[in-house]
Amino acid sequence: MINKILSYLIPINIHTVKSTINKSIEVTWANGELVMDSENANYSYGSLQRILRFGLKNIGFDKIAAMEDILVLGVAGGSVIKTLVDEIKFDGKITGVEIDSEIIQLANKYFNLNEIPQLEIVIDDAFEFVLKTKEKYDLIIIDIFQDTTMPNFLFESFFINRICFLLKSKGFVLFNTMLLNEEQNLRNLKFISEFSPVDYKIKSIPRVEKHNELIVVEKLV
Repeated sequence: MINKILSYLIPINIHTVKSTINKSIEVTWANGELVMDSENANYSYGSLQRILRFGLKNIGFDKIAAMEDILVLGVAGGSVIKTLVDEIKFDGKITGVEIDSEIIQLANKYFNLNEIPQLEIVIDDAFEFVLKTKEKYDLIIIDIFQDTTMPNFLFESFFINRICFLLKSKGFVLFNTMLLNEEQNLRNLKFISEFSPVDYKIKSIPRVEKHNELIVVEKLV
């Protein structure tokens, strides 16, 4: 494919859409791989896939492969789901929650997300979904951005408590955050302080791909 070859020299845009949620979403060939980007950030594949893969490795591929139920809040193109299925060989149920239906259309068209049999996609606001769901999960992956901005609700006590309630015993949370200034660093420190060290083990992994910090939460009881 000529676009794939040329992309090693210069990124080749093949599709741009302006969605109601995100100002601009682009599908681009870059360095020989198809990626999904917002105006200022990588949304799927590319650096984001490397970031979340690093977080999953930190939890342990063998542990994840043995799990039964995984919740992904913020799907975009679905690169973390592809990592779970193709690399980790996870064969349990994956529930993906994405607020932007137009992104899912692109993910199905260019990344074949709709061909993953154990994946259920729910078009909903992540906050609304965690309030409604009756399921419990072994792993909850939180990767919610609007371009480079993270919604405030992700760091509020009510949302954190609800996520903890939905987590099975010995389960994990993998939270991808972006740190661009000291205010956001303090925000992350406050988030970490919300967890009781008696019930949870917390690890922060700073400066993943420069501006991202991963927070890994393990439920001990």
